[in-house]
Amino acid sequence: MSAMTTSEAGTAWVVDHPAPAAEHPLRRVRRAPGTPAGTELLLEVRACGVCRTDLHLAEGDLPPRLPRCTPGHEIVGRVVACGPDAQGFAPGDRVGAAWLATTCGGCRYCLAGRENLCPASRYTGWDVHGGYADHTVADARFVYRLPEGPADEELAPLLCAGIIGYRALERAQLPPGGRLGLYGFGASAHLTAQLATARGATVHVLTRGERARHLALELGAASAGDARDAPPEPLDAAILFAPVGDLVPVALEALDRGGTLAVAGIHLTDIPALTYRRHLFQERTVRSVTANTRADGRAYLAEAARHPPVVHVRPYRMSRADEALADLAGGHVTGAAVLVADH
Repeated sequence: MSAMTTSEAGTAWVVDHPAPAAEHPLRRVRRAPGTPAGTELLLEVRACGVCRTDLHLAEGDLPPRLPRCTPGHEIVGRVVACGPDAQGFAPGDRVGAAWLATTCGGCRYCLAGRENLCPASRYTGWDVHGGYADHTVADARFVYRLPEGPADEELAPLLCAGIIGYRALERAQLPPGGRLGLYGFGASAHLTAQLATARGATVHVLTRGERARHLALELGAASAGDARDAPPEPLDAAILFAPVGDLVPVALEALDRGGTLAVAGIHLTDIPALTYRRHLFQERTVRSVTANTRADGRAYLAEAARHPPVVHVRPYRMSRADEALADLAGGHVTGAAVLVADH
C-alpha cells in the first residue's frame, strides 16, 4: 500500500449537532485522511464496531470534546502509511485501534500502571477522530497487532466491548468458580459471559430483552431473567452494563455477603438512594470501571485467542452508520453492531 496524500479526500461520519439517534445526528462529509506525523499510523478502516459510548456522544450524554468529531473506537484496519517515529508496524499490517488513544506517560498514574486514570488521557472517537470513516489516524504506541484469521467484523467488538468487559470482570473480583450476574446483555456482556464461563464461572444474565435472554442461554449462561428479577442464587459478583442507575440497588441486593458490583459504563443515569442494611451491609462493594490500560487490551486479546468467543454480529455498511446507531438506541441490536467498509 502506498502513502496517501491530503488531496485524496475520503468520507467520514461526524456528529454535527448532538440529538436523539432517531433524529440522525450523524452527517457524512468529505474529508482528506491526512499524512501521519510522529508516531501516528494512517489506517484504512475495514470494520468499526458501534458502541453505546458512540451513542452517548451522538445524543449529547457525553459533551463533545472535538468539533464535528467522527465516532468509533473499535477499529480494525490496515496500515497505509507510518509517521517518521512510528515503530513496529509497516504498510499492510492488520491492526486494531481502541478507546484509549493516548496518555501522557509521565504522571503518577501512568508510572504506576494505571494509565486509564491519566488526567491527560485522550480517547478515540471523542478527543480524536475515530473509525466511522474510510481512513483514520492512530498512535502506533496504542494500537494492537491483530491476527490474520478472523473476519474483520468479528474482531472489531473485541477492541472495546471485549476489553472493557475484561476489565470489568477483573474489577468485580469474581472468585474462582464463582457466581456472576450480568445486568444488560449487549455487545460487551455477550463477550464477558463467554470469558467468565471459560474461566469456570456460573453466569446469570438479567436483561430486559427477550432476544438477548435467548442469546445468553445459547452462549452458556446458567439462567436468563428480566433485569429486575432476582437471580436463582446469590451472586459472588455482578457487572452492570446497562446505563441504568436504578439497577444499582437491584444488583447490590442480589449479591451474597462480600460480593462486588462493577459498573462498566462511561455514562449512568442517577443512582437512587441506597439502604445501608439492604444494599451495602455485609461488606458488599460498588466499584466503577474507567476505560482500560493497554495491558488490559493485550491480556484480553491473548485470552480471546486461547478461547475464541462466538461474536454475535449484526453488520451494516459504513454508509448506513446513522441507521446502525438508531437501531442500537432503539434496542434492535442483539450482540454487536459493526460497520464494514463499503469498498
